[in-house]
Amino acid sequence: MNEKSVDPAHLETLYEVTRYLNSSLDMAEVLNMIMDRVVQVTNAERGFLVLVDEVGETWEFQVARGMDQQVLDTPEFEVSSTIIREVISSREPLLTLNAQYDKRLGGQSIVAKGLRSILCVPILVRQRLIGLVYVDNRLKAGIFDEGHRDLLVAFASEAGFAIENARLYKLAVDQGRMQRELEMAWNIQRGLLPAQFEPVPGYEVAFDWQAAREVAGDFYDFFKLDHSQMGVVVADVSDKGAAAAIYMAVARSLFRGNAYANIEPTETVQQTNTLLLEDSTGGMFVTLYYAVFGDAGLVQCVNAGHNRPMLYRASDDHVEFLPKGGTPLGWFPTIKLKMHQYHLQLGDVMIFYTDGLTEAENISQEPYGEERLVQTVRESAGQPAGEIKAAILESVRDFEGNAPAFDDLTLVVVRYVGT
Repeated sequence: MNEKSVDPAHLETLYEVTRYLNSSLDMAEVLNMIMDRVVQVTNAERGFLVLVDEVGETWEFQVARGMDQQVLDTPEFEVSSTIIREVISSREPLLTLNAQYDKRLGGQSIVAKGLRSILCVPILVRQRLIGLVYVDNRLKAGIFDEGHRDLLVAFASEAGFAIENARLYKLAVDQGRMQRELEMAWNIQRGLLPAQFEPVPGYEVAFDWQAAREVAGDFYDFFKLDHSQMGVVVADVSDKGAAAAIYMAVARSLFRGNAYANIEPTETVQQTNTLLLEDSTGGMFVTLYYAVFGDAGLVQCVNAGHNRPMLYRASDDHVEFLPKGGTPLGWFPTIKLKMHQYHLQLGDVMIFYTDGLTEAENISQEPYGEERLVQTVRESAGQPAGEIKAAILESVRDFEGNAPAFDDLTLVVVRYVGT
């Protein structure tokens, strides 16, 4: 404020407002208090607080107040957009004693609306425009003077920090609430996946599931179809985040239900696809690999557009990746599926995974790839399934180094130990 315009009453009001603003983090409370005091101290007929977007192209009325603190309706049709645009552009206060005869303005809307005394000041936070304070009087000219202008400038400076603090506080609260909800979602999602599993005789299983974000689109599942058969599923939903997590839960439940009802693997996958299409409209899909392990090392496998599992043959240290094929679930009513059968021998190992494993990258953005997976499996294949799993995960972590995980990772190891 200029010294010649200092009014003790204005200073007292500014002190009161500043103290109040510093004591509240409620955005609505802060904005209403600002405008009530502004209208009161300037004797304005009306007061408006406007928040402006980052580039200043659009604005939104947050508070519209009249005398006696009443709330005004449809403020955007009653104020001078000419003056608002001018202050947004110049970032300087604008005071007019009588807008009807002010040649600087020249807006027909000002004349049509009968606007006379107008005062508008920008709200700046660290040189960034976040809003405006606008007061006017349609009945009298010369209501506002330089003292009011300086007072509103001081108001706006304090209000800017109060508004920013309230915004950051709300953001922190929302983020905290979202974080708690995501943690709850992770716990629910993790609870849907088997934490332990006792395989049918003749097999060892080991598995791991890692979410790149708070929740994941990958999933795995194990279930016993009878005393000698078990189903193993590894899948990857096309999207990430909460939507993928929900889709994953639906797909996992539908698949398990169909697996119990339909022993034939291809029919299980087809029926799950049909049910997904009936219930899904979000455009997501899921790639999936389903294997049924039975007596004497017999494995029946169906690929629905998923990564190729790896089969390690212990007798001759041979490694092969099982065929590609199939169509992801949730896209088309009719999908191409083919069942393949394999006979495991003592010590043979099957590795199921999602692309978060082979596509894991180091800081040079090189992928982990299938060759490193083959080498790691060969080096650890003589050990139990849990040790093979641990060796693979350690190899991936060593390869990634400090690079962040960009995708979910699911790994399932099944080793045939005979009966």
